[in-house]
Formats: sequence, structure tokens, C-alpha cells
Amino acid sequence: MPVAPTTEPVASTPEPPPARPLWRTILTPRWTGLLVLALAIAAVMSVLGVWQLEVYRSKTAAATAERASIAPVPVESLFSIESGLPAAAVARRVTATGTWAPAADQIFISDRAHEGRKGFWVVSPLLLDSSVRSGTPGAVMVVRGWVPSVDDPAAKAPAGRVSLTGGITASEAQDSSGDAGKGRVLQSLRIPTIVHMVDYRIYDAFVVATSVEQGAGLNGLALVPPPPPPTDHAGLRNVAYGFQWWLFAAFTVWMWGRMMLDAHRAGDPDHQPEDDAAPSGTVSA
Repeated sequence: MPVAPTTEPVASTPEPPPARPLWRTILTPRWTGLLVLALAIAAVMSVLGVWQLEVYRSKTAAATAERASIAPVPVESLFSIESGLPAAAVARRVTATGTWAPAADQIFISDRAHEGRKGFWVVSPLLLDSSVRSGTPGAVMVVRGWVPSVDDPAAKAPAGRVSLTGGITASEAQDSSGDAGKGRVLQSLRIPTIVHMVDYRIYDAFVVATSVEQGAGLNGLALVPPPPPPTDHAGLRNVAYGFQWWLFAAFTVWMWGRMMLDAHRAGDPDHQPEDDAAPSGTVSA
């Protein structure tokens, strides 16, 4: 009598345990504690970055106050008319004594704002006494003030002798190639443009007038703010230090996230799944 073939039971492939949610890894005591520590360290570093910016601001304010407290000196004592404007002379308070040049040499700088209004800076050459005595007349360009229109009565060119105080400012950096054919109204405050418009030598700088001790020149004009001092390069290092602290703070939080994700993907031994499914098999007849 034939015997029926027998088959051995075949075990089915066990299903993998369900993946643990990321939030369960984050909420384990170890990773929660490390997160709190990372955030605390990042907060301290952020505060240090803000502190470095405050150091920069205080240095800038101190430099401004120190420069403003220096007694003004004659403009011709800072540099000669033959040389360029030295960086150390920018924003220095100076005095200038001389005679106003002819009215035809006065110029205007357009598109200048004052209290929310557009207008013009009035710039007049001042022939310095020291250069006249030397036999080679030279002038410094004085920014006398602001007017809403070139026809404003206050913009009338002054005459006679004057002694004034102001701050040194350099030529503006923007392109002035379009100013050549615009007569006495220019777009930029630049000595290389103005030097071709007068018949005498001029200093490579402007004096922004703040007061007149003797003579006329500022009557009816709105004063232009004097130039700020150059940026203190030592202070710029503090800005760099501040950004470094903020980068360190961001890196600390990023490093915690990277380590936590690596532990989550590898299966954190501190937090195994609670309900591991037991493998089961089926037997076919």
C-alpha cells in the first residue's frame, strides 16, 4: 500500500519589530539631559556673542568721543596741498582762515537729504591765508550747509574774510564721470572732479563747516552733520569674535542632533522597544 509523502513544517520569516519613533529616543533621560546641556552651552555662547558686539559699540563710541574732544588744528597743519589726504586726518576737527573765492567758483551737490527732504549741499572754495602768503594760492573746499534749492537766498556765495571750524571729510567713492557736463551742480562730492573747475590748487579734502568764528558763510543754511570717525579696526575684531561665538552655539546644537540621530538609527541600548513581537511559524500539511 503506497505511503503518502510527508512534508516538514516551514517556518515563515519573522516580521521586524516596529521602528521606534524618533521622539521616544529624544525623550530618553540621556538625550533629554544632553539636549538641555547643549542648549545651555549654546545660550552662554550666544550671550558672549552679544557681549562682543557691545564691546565693538563701546569702542566705536569711545573713539568718536576721543576724536571729538581733540582741539581743532589748522587744516594745513595736517597735510600739504601737494599730498593726498591721510587716513588719520579723516573726521579731524580743523580750523580754516582765509578769503572766500569768487562766487562763480561755488558748486552744489544734488540729491542730499535733510530732515526727510531732498536738496543740495552748498560747497564754496576758501582761499587759505597761509597759501596766499606763500605766493601760490590754494584753497580748501568748504561744505557750508544744505538748501532745498539752488535758488534759495541762503545759497548766495559769501565774500570777504572768514575763520571757521569744521570736520575733515574725504571725496566720495561713487563714480562722477557723468558730472563733467553738468555745470556747477554735481552728483558727487569729489575733488578729482572739482579740481578741473577752478584756476587754483585745492586740498584733497573737504571741510564740513560746523561754526564760524569770524566773518560770514553759514547764515540761513542748514548745517550738514560732520563726518563720523573711521571704523576702529580693533573693534572689527570684536565683531568677528561675536560671529564666532554664534557659530559655536549653532555647532553645539547641531552636534547634539547628529549624535542623537546616529544613536536612533543604530538602536539606542538605553531604550529598547517595549513590545517585541515573538516570531511565529505556520505548518502546512
